[in-house]
Amino acid sequence: MRNPNTRGVVSRQRRALGAAAVAGVAGLTFGAGLAHAADIDAPVATTAAADATEVTGVKVDGKKATDVQSAKYTAPLVDTPRSITVISSKIIEQTAATSLTDILRTSPGITFGAGEGGQPLADRPFIRGQASGNNVFVDGIRDAGGQTREVFNLEQVEVIKGPDSVYSGRGSGGGSINLGSKSPKPTNFMRGSVAGGTDAYVRATADANYAFGETAAFRLNLMATQGDTPGRDSIDFKRWGIAPSLAFGIGADTQVTASYYHLDTDQDPDYGIPLASKRTWGVAGTDSKTRPADGISDVSRDAYYGLSARDFMKTKANIATLVFNHQINDDFSVRQAVRYSKTINDYVVTNPGDGGAAQFVAGEWWMKRGTKARYNPATTVAAVTDFSGKFDVGSIKNSFNLGVELSREVNENAAYVIYTTAGSACPTGFTLNSTTAGVGDCTRLYAPNPGDAWAGIITRAPAARTVTKTAAAYAFDTITLTPKLLVNLGVRYDDYSTSGLNVTATSANGLITGVTYTGVAKATWNFFNYQIGLVYKPTASSSLYTSYSTSSTPPGIAGGDQSTAGSVGTGNLATTQLEPEDTTSYELGAKWNLFDDTLALSSAVFRTERKNAQVLIDAGMYAQVGETMVQGVELGASGNITPKWQVFGGYTYMDSELVKGAVTIPVAGGPPVQSLFEGDPLANTPKHTFSLFTTYRVTRKIALGGGAYYVSDSFGGNQGGAGGGANKVYAPSYTRYDAFASWAINDEADLQLNVQNLTDERYITKTNGVHHADPAPARQTMLTLNVRY
Repeated sequence: MRNPNTRGVVSRQRRALGAAAVAGVAGLTFGAGLAHAADIDAPVATTAAADATEVTGVKVDGKKATDVQSAKYTAPLVDTPRSITVISSKIIEQTAATSLTDILRTSPGITFGAGEGGQPLADRPFIRGQASGNNVFVDGIRDAGGQTREVFNLEQVEVIKGPDSVYSGRGSGGGSINLGSKSPKPTNFMRGSVAGGTDAYVRATADANYAFGETAAFRLNLMATQGDTPGRDSIDFKRWGIAPSLAFGIGADTQVTASYYHLDTDQDPDYGIPLASKRTWGVAGTDSKTRPADGISDVSRDAYYGLSARDFMKTKANIATLVFNHQINDDFSVRQAVRYSKTINDYVVTNPGDGGAAQFVAGEWWMKRGTKARYNPATTVAAVTDFSGKFDVGSIKNSFNLGVELSREVNENAAYVIYTTAGSACPTGFTLNSTTAGVGDCTRLYAPNPGDAWAGIITRAPAARTVTKTAAAYAFDTITLTPKLLVNLGVRYDDYSTSGLNVTATSANGLITGVTYTGVAKATWNFFNYQIGLVYKPTASSSLYTSYSTSSTPPGIAGGDQSTAGSVGTGNLATTQLEPEDTTSYELGAKWNLFDDTLALSSAVFRTERKNAQVLIDAGMYAQVGETMVQGVELGASGNITPKWQVFGGYTYMDSELVKGAVTIPVAGGPPVQSLFEGDPLANTPKHTFSLFTTYRVTRKIALGGGAYYVSDSFGGNQGGAGGGANKVYAPSYTRYDAFASWAINDEADLQLNVQNLTDERYITKTNGVHHADPAPARQTMLTLNVRY
């Protein structure tokens, strides 16, 4: 039963927090889970048939969306002309997801890139062909710094597809990802889960909510897990997390919520397997192997090239947030959020493709282990203010949001100097290059041994430092001209600046012998972005829309990494501050809520163009004329086809192209040659992606289901494809199947069985196209006991 004191806050959420509207891949997508009972986020019994409760016109198993920076959505998302996918906590639970990679696999059109060079070994999602690792948010505030993310404290994940600088500020143009955290509720409940599985998998979580008084509550989420990576030799992980939150004024006109999040991870880092280019083919008739057509090495997908005695990866995240919500009256409200966060990504990893070419010695292929290393603390202080409301001008209705965002981010980036004093020796006849530090540290290409002994010196060099400041103002308005015709407008102005300190260190025998600091002059950009959309509503539960949106990508984050102080160009542009890259998107779409608003369908056609990238145009001459294009179609479905049958998934077709790339300058000089790669598909942009997760309630106690996921060929760089590039390295297409089953023991407990990668498909998830490729985990079985009180 609804608390009568909650009238004001429910009214506010229905108007300004339109995230409760369902609209598939081209709109807001909920994963309708096994039937829920009763209240918002309350403990549920999977045996009972749900009474779907109406929430902002959409019935989704009686479950309401969490409050996550949704004030910017000034209409229910079925009436918002954007492609926005929301993955609910129930889908996260049913798919046994534990990482951001696991979650986003359920949403087609999103891929992940491999870390290498300036890119961190961390989450690197690509949305519509654009690196979006810099565009991850927690409760609407940017989560800067390279890291790997957990799910134990997540209520839902929102994905905005297409240029969205009007929402998020600086960005890579592909879109952004918002992680919505769990928050205190006005009811007492306790949940827990214990899971075990193959590959030494163990996981335990707890979620306790205690309401005291009528308007206050405390919530605590805990997690601990460990295991091995299925199908990968000697790669294990362990992590734990804690997330307490306290709220006062729940359901009242004024609410204050304080929360803290901590995650600690310790794991073996994995740079996958080397590419075919690692070795020379056809060695004096002694090697009969042929080069794989995809450019991926023919080594075992289980092979791990790291050293257990040396390599490590440790990450930490500490996030403290204070949120103040005040309902001024029935028409206006204000929200103030303040955040302090610090994350650390710290690793030394073996890169199997970075130690020079493999050499054929004494009838075997040998390689030297290369290394990559990073120590990257990132600290953010941010404040976001939103003023939301509604007003009428004659017969024209307006629902608006005005906001201000202020932030200061400090990114430090240090390398490790790694010197081997004792390790796996290279065989006699193996040629070491003149820059090799320490002894050889070699291994067999086709039989690497992660247990090789190693001794040496690992010294962290001083860190480079980048300070990024943002001051932004934005405004959104949904204008209801008639009950069937709406106009959606949004504008944002950013004052964005970076300054920093670069570091150059010299070393000898693993020790730092000299350090040079170079200041980087402050660079400032002012950019204006906007979106405009027109919505026509054939019925109250459907919409047809068209929209246009823009995005700005300042120099230094174009690759999707954390902010850097790089602001000038190369060659003739070495003293010129570069302009941001510009991305624009055109989109046509439709959304339908069917079967008494229990099933959401969606479709969209889009075209995204990115311009103003710096490319070589002549010998020593650069200009900001680089251009890419992605166009395609998205289809989505989410909800219940029948009371017993739920679906969540969709299909995305992407036709990508390098429209204007860098020229090639002949070694002997002469006129520039048009880029060989123009016309090629973009990296990490497969033409076809499909996902479907579905469950069916066979009896009151038993539900069965599973997932099917297909990804077509995905290139690792703009070096191969229809345009005739030289490298032609790509991750081949694959189809993966997962299985799901649950048995409700009683109203307080159920058993859940998940089999990931049911057919043990051995496929490549991603490749950087230069050094290495990352194999997918092999088959894994997990059994989970869920309890709730």
